[in-house]
Amino acid sequence: MHGLTRKDYLLLALLILSWGVNWPVMKVGVRDFPPLTFRMLSMVGGLVVIGLAARMQGASLKVPAGTAMTVIRLAIPNMLVWHALVITGVKLLSSGRAAILGYTMPAWAVLSGLVFFGDRISGRALLGIVLAMAGAALLLSSEFSQMSGQPLGTLLVLGAAASWGFGTVLMKRTRIEMPTISLTFWMLALTTSVMCVLSLALERSQWRLPNAVEWAAIAYNAAIIFGFAHVVWFRLARLLPPVMSSLSVMLIPVIGTFSGAWMLGETPQWQDYVAMLLILGAMSTVLLAPRRQDQ
Repeated sequence: MHGLTRKDYLLLALLILSWGVNWPVMKVGVRDFPPLTFRMLSMVGGLVVIGLAARMQGASLKVPAGTAMTVIRLAIPNMLVWHALVITGVKLLSSGRAAILGYTMPAWAVLSGLVFFGDRISGRALLGIVLAMAGAALLLSSEFSQMSGQPLGTLLVLGAAASWGFGTVLMKRTRIEMPTISLTFWMLALTTSVMCVLSLALERSQWRLPNAVEWAAIAYNAAIIFGFAHVVWFRLARLLPPVMSSLSVMLIPVIGTFSGAWMLGETPQWQDYVAMLLILGAMSTVLLAPRRQDQ
């Protein structure tokens, strides 16, 4: 894959695993707890983790002059809209199906590139998109009856995926002289401040202290998802073409589906197994692509 070292491949594997497992973790966390407040608390913890990590690495958290609006512009689709919509949708849907809808993101990235930036997409990349979306559609085919009862959850997660897809393309096309960990810190800080306002405005009457299980889910999201996975993801998004970075994590909904079966008792069907093969095929179009592939 373009520009990736062995260390990057290892980080990518850990990213896929940690994000995949997080779908049932989030479902457990918001099952009886207000979702925006759950996300707000996770983000506050994530800021602490990233800030400490930046200090240990000697990375400056200073925002370069003239780049504040760029940071805001990147934070809105990549963090704010994605997290606000997806955490609310997870509460309404099963964790596996929410993961599948969320990872329609590569198709939205392609559409964003075509519509907003005039990108040209290679045949290999289009094949990957077709395989990935076929896998997602197959998994969704067994959930149409459930989805019909939760149209809001479906629309929320699809909207989140569309925002993330656009944000991925925007991230690649934006030049900003900041270390990835510093950029992640400030995008998260901006999103956290807005999430605090949303939680106060929409969920104040539901506020309470989390129980032990909810605290564990919050801690996992703070340390692993925000402190590690987001930093790795934004490095990939800055380093690789949007189609490659998005397709490279298409295994996550598969892990989300099967970890949900293990943790929450959701039973996989034959569609899940066939979809896994399709999604692995989609990943191979990226991971096994020639280095001179034209994106």
